[in-house]
Amino acid sequence: MYSIYDYAYNGLLYLNNIVRPRHKQLSQLMIYSTTACQSRCKHCNIWQKPAEQLSLDDIKRIMQSRCVTKRTTVGLEGGEFVLHPQATEIMAWFREHHPNYTLLSNGLAPRRVIDAVRRYQPRHLYVSLDGDRDTYQRMRGCNGYDKVIQVVETLKNEVPLSLMFCLSPWNSFDDMDFVIDVAKRYEVDVRIGIYGTMAFFNTTSELLKASNFVKQIPASIHQTQENFDFVALYDQWRNGHLRLRCQSIMSSLVVHSNGDVPLCQNLDTVLGNIHQQSLDVIFNSRRSCRTQCQYSKDCNGCWINFHRKYDIILLRNIERLLPKQLIEKFYGPYQWTQDPRTTYRQYFRNL
Repeated sequence: MYSIYDYAYNGLLYLNNIVRPRHKQLSQLMIYSTTACQSRCKHCNIWQKPAEQLSLDDIKRIMQSRCVTKRTTVGLEGGEFVLHPQATEIMAWFREHHPNYTLLSNGLAPRRVIDAVRRYQPRHLYVSLDGDRDTYQRMRGCNGYDKVIQVVETLKNEVPLSLMFCLSPWNSFDDMDFVIDVAKRYEVDVRIGIYGTMAFFNTTSELLKASNFVKQIPASIHQTQENFDFVALYDQWRNGHLRLRCQSIMSSLVVHSNGDVPLCQNLDTVLGNIHQQSLDVIFNSRRSCRTQCQYSKDCNGCWINFHRKYDIILLRNIERLLPKQLIEKFYGPYQWTQDPRTTYRQYFRNL
């Protein structure tokens, strides 16, 4: 999933953003360009919002920001991005001016998705799949399983493709195992998230209430990359044992369809709006730097994969080079488990 070059680049970017907080650059920028969606998901209520979208001109202004570099991975999503009234114009612009972009889709308009990928060549395609046919109907409120499979079968050899699975109160570890098996069958990547509160999607969540949580994780997850530790550590987090600083907010950002730029995907703390200020001012102003520093140090309030996978990867890699006690001298106290002395390797060696 990630190359040595990716790890090295993100390490250097992390150092730049810590040492030069007024000149931070983005590793990831997710643009929620539209609220249009034809799904009726129980774990996302964006389809209940009024129609709203960022225009191509809005997106061009965002992309002119100094904090966005050629290495910044830009994600186009919604809602369902291909339903955006300017979807083809936006993707054509990205193909020419910023080819390092990805497309996220529910796959419910398979012909649109297939045509868009073939014509505008995103670097990666992410397609949501949360279980088998019955689970899909129950969780997403429509009969879309076969359409997702059509997209996967058609494009699996044409673009790097990931299935996106979200563990939630409406599906199960059996569904996780099912989706991993689908990914294995088609030889595509799978990425696993866990349902959480996200203000933009009008979701309010309770912690998943599975007993023997770690023991229920299917063995097939070990055939995937960058998923097992994220899912297993959720159990430590939900029990109040895990505490990591949130460093991802220093290099990852989202822009909502109304132009709001929140601090993160979880909180309703807005740094600014792109219709009123440039993204550089929003992301790197003194006021924003103070807010980012405060929340990075004190917030441990979510287990959203967009943020916490970054923090896991960052710390586990640093622990390969330095002892935990030394890391805490510059990073600050952190813990993976109830015992603050436990390292990442020690915890997973015992699972």
